Amino acid sequence: MNEEIIHLTEVLLNYNRLFLHYFEEARLQTERKDFYQVVKPFADEVKKVMDDWSMYLCKWLKTSNSKHMNINQVTSTCGLIEQLSVQAFYPETSKSRFLHSQRSIEYFLSEVVKEVKKMDC
Repeated sequence: MNEEIIHLTEVLLNYNRLFLHYFEEARLQTERKDFYQVVKPFADEVKKVMDDWSMYLCKWLKTSNSKHMNINQVTSTCGLIEQLSVQAFYPETSKSRFLHSQRSIEYFLSEVVKEVKKMDC
């Protein structure tokens, strides 16, 4: 299970970097992407990975003695990931809020990788 958590976390980290790329691209183009052709398929793809990650990580948290992570953080991070997977495509999205959320996701996902690897030893 630990390998699966690490793999899915790394996939989400890549998606998080894509959020930033798409956000910067949208701000330069100042036009909205088609919701049903671009945004929804991408958000659905991210959600599938996120749901699997969340399920594995919550199971892991229940059995591990992690002092630095809890299920509320997982839930909060999932909410941010869902938001950014859609907001990244819209130029009117608040830049400061977007960047703050993107950095929060990056930090928590990086901590998940460290914590799971630490407990794996």
